[in-house]
Amino acid sequence: MSIDALAGDGRLVGGVAIEARKRQSTARGVLALPMPAQLWLPLADGPGGMLEPQVGAGDRVWRGQPLATGGGALGVTLHASTSGRVREIVERPVADPRRSTAPCVIVEPDGDDRAWSGLAPPDPAQWRDDADIARALAGAGLAGLGGAVYPTGAKVAAGRVRGLRSVILNGAECEPYISCDDLLMRNHADEVLAGALALLALTGAERAYVALEDDKVDALAALEAALVGLDAADRITLVTVPTIYPTGGERQLIQLITGEEVPSGGFPVDLGHLVQNVATAVAVYRFLERGEPLTGRITTVTGGGVAEPANLRVPLGAPVTALVDACGGYTDAAWRLIVGGGMTGLAMAHDDFPVTRATNCVIVAARDEVRTTDDALPCIRCGDCSRACPATLMPQLLHWSAARNETATLQTLGLFDCIECGCCDVVCPSHIPLTEQFRTAKRQLRQANADRQRAEHARARHEARDARLERRTREQEAALAERRAEVQRPEASGEAIADIMARVRRRRSKNDANRDADP
Repeated sequence: MSIDALAGDGRLVGGVAIEARKRQSTARGVLALPMPAQLWLPLADGPGGMLEPQVGAGDRVWRGQPLATGGGALGVTLHASTSGRVREIVERPVADPRRSTAPCVIVEPDGDDRAWSGLAPPDPAQWRDDADIARALAGAGLAGLGGAVYPTGAKVAAGRVRGLRSVILNGAECEPYISCDDLLMRNHADEVLAGALALLALTGAERAYVALEDDKVDALAALEAALVGLDAADRITLVTVPTIYPTGGERQLIQLITGEEVPSGGFPVDLGHLVQNVATAVAVYRFLERGEPLTGRITTVTGGGVAEPANLRVPLGAPVTALVDACGGYTDAAWRLIVGGGMTGLAMAHDDFPVTRATNCVIVAARDEVRTTDDALPCIRCGDCSRACPATLMPQLLHWSAARNETATLQTLGLFDCIECGCCDVVCPSHIPLTEQFRTAKRQLRQANADRQRAEHARARHEARDARLERRTREQEAALAERRAEVQRPEASGEAIADIMARVRRRRSKNDANRDADP
């Protein structure tokens, strides 16, 4: 179905047309990565806190067995990607914008890939409330596979609380180079749709939309054929969106499909829409149908610096060096290593890190594939960045305010509505690194807000302490005044004198008795 038939008008606000560069990695389909000699499974992966290991050095483990749990409200369980033995738990480098290293469970595979005996499909009838659903999905290691790795259970539970009208599966994959979702939809269209139905059942929403860019003709054909066989056209709608970056942003998809705009500071679930990556939906289906936790993913390995670009089915924890080797190794053109997409990916100085849930793409870019600039020139106020911004912000004003550290103005201008897509960088004729400037400004603002909250908390505690001491002083003064008043009463004075005289007489009598007793 074309998007023109839906509530949206089919037009993206802002955005830029970018060369896709995806065909080089789709020609060979999806290949299985040979099992590496070691798997490095980080205890920190996503927005949750550090996980607590449930295994130790020397322990025998099986595929799907929980290795680490906890991590707070946003933590998801970490499972063994295959059977083998735990060698150690040690700090290793990771590709994570939040941290450079993390403790990792090092597993040495045994080659058998035996499944854990505790794996079994869950019984949703036993889930009494939203918290049970969230715990079950977190226990299966389910988190968003589009790159943000937000816990699926927490997202589903939040949507159920607010009441959902639709589930939107995001297969747009608008970033250049990445093609793992495209091939997933081509090869597992039936499971994508089954995942859509599973999410409808979990959330109580009425309709699901599967959105993909209009240039993914093979994936669309596979989904259309699967939808006919599934006989669920009354609940699932296939939607094509323009091949313009960043149509894959969840706010952009919602506006394109429904015509509704997620308000500043709000979330899609506030409007009754749950957006999930297509790979996440497949993982949900496999857990509900087979009891499989999330232990692997499809990762695109591509770029002019790798010999044979491909999409690989990869166990979580596989070293990136093993992925590059499986694709023929580095070429002489290799110049920069990027984890993620060409627009929002994270540049790495080395390849000594593991694949996690977030690793949807590894780009080994040649020099001519990376935008290189000289020193940035002054802003010429052309307005190109504003026209390209899909969040309808004014990047040039944000740029000037960030340069002057005008924190109040930055918040007024909607800095935190910036989705860091990089469109403004692409169109800026002065080559100003606007997106990085905005990321830095966000970090500084968050730190300033946190410092202010701590200062306000400390001030409140100090004021409460002062009030407590003042109250205690008043109480002590009142008690002292009461004692003074008691002593100053005439009858009290007489009683006190009589008491003193009685004690003096008793003392004298005792002394006289002692003298009489002396020989």
